[in-house]
Amino acid sequence: MDERMTDWSMLTDACGSAEHVPGLLDRFEADPSGVWSEVTDHLCPQLDTAFTASYAALSRLAEIATACSPEDLASVLLAGGAIAACSPGLSELDSPLTVYAAPIGVLHGLTDRHLSRAVEAEEYVNLLQVLLSFEGVQIWDRCLDGLQTGEYEVDCPHCGVNMSVVIRQNGHFCCTEDYALREVQKSPLQPVGTLDLDGLPRRLFTRAMADGQESLAHGIPYLFGRATCPDCGTDFSVAERVVAGWIL
Repeated sequence: MDERMTDWSMLTDACGSAEHVPGLLDRFEADPSGVWSEVTDHLCPQLDTAFTASYAALSRLAEIATACSPEDLASVLLAGGAIAACSPGLSELDSPLTVYAAPIGVLHGLTDRHLSRAVEAEEYVNLLQVLLSFEGVQIWDRCLDGLQTGEYEVDCPHCGVNMSVVIRQNGHFCCTEDYALREVQKSPLQPVGTLDLDGLPRRLFTRAMADGQESLAHGIPYLFGRATCPDCGTDFSVAERVVAGWIL
């Protein structure tokens, strides 16, 4: 859809009428990093809510991303990815991911190329999640940051106790107490063999390795592996508990 043909007065953003959005996007184009917070406040507050104007803005965001400098590109892609993440997914015929497939395709291609240039792990994970958002991959487009921080909070599927699943170069375990302050009982994680990874986990591992993000790639077999509750001894899938926590 052509943003110039959009009747913004008929659309809404977080503040009501979207008549001001074209001007906001003009300022965003001139200063992506400086106006990013304002754009997301209007089009995707808390990065988890989108409006009719948000999806309509994807065409303009694709134009801005295509023309902006490499230094500013991440800001534009993150804004577009946050909006796409709010879509119900490709399975719905009227999904914004389908209606706005052309600009999303442009943003996806730019993200794919820019991802390979990201050096810092935090930026890499953020862009990897954006890439998944543009593809309609739900939940995991928001749940990979634990690979960078080195920790996920989950609960046991049997006894319900809260626990930390730690995925770091110097340790891979789960525990139910604060391991940072004292010695606690730790249950080691059981990773999936890298040759046994398939589907999305294998794709994530292969991509991270190809992009030189070995530390992040190292954590993926543990994220999609298994753990044992230190309190009740129940064996469980780490990834399934991460997903369960997000759905709740």
